[in-house]
Amino acid sequence: MESKEEIRLHNLKPAPDSRKARKRVGRGHGAGGGGTSGRGHKGQRARSGSRRKPGFEGGQMPLVRRIPKLGGFTPRKRTVYALVNVHQLDRFTTDDVVDPVALAEAGLVKKERGRVKILGSGELNTSLTVKAHAFSRSAREKIEAAGGKAEVVSP
Repeated sequence: MESKEEIRLHNLKPAPDSRKARKRVGRGHGAGGGGTSGRGHKGQRARSGSRRKPGFEGGQMPLVRRIPKLGGFTPRKRTVYALVNVHQLDRFTTDDVVDPVALAEAGLVKKERGRVKILGSGELNTSLTVKAHAFSRSAREKIEAAGGKAEVVSP
């Protein structure tokens, strides 16, 4: 039985003909890379030190300058609330406890785990206990005027 040489770090080598020697240009015609050394004849790219800036389009107005500037930015720590107006709470019956889960089941907010803010647009005719992450001042006043309670829930 023939013994194969064991593979170890000190005897690793690439497969035959898998490594190609780099082309050495500018070493004369006999070496195969003489004359213009693969740069063609004249022109900007034939010169030493030639470099075009990133985004340069040959004098055409660059894409970066053709597109209008976008305004504003998004703060990384912004808290996003799902907004519900007071008049939307009229669909609940008197003395119900309205929390984010109940709002999600009623289809007023998409995610029951998201933060909810109650705004004061419209009128409220039913007495409710509303639990949300935030209330506007007018919403709190309208809920309490209808005989309900506005409770702030921690996130």
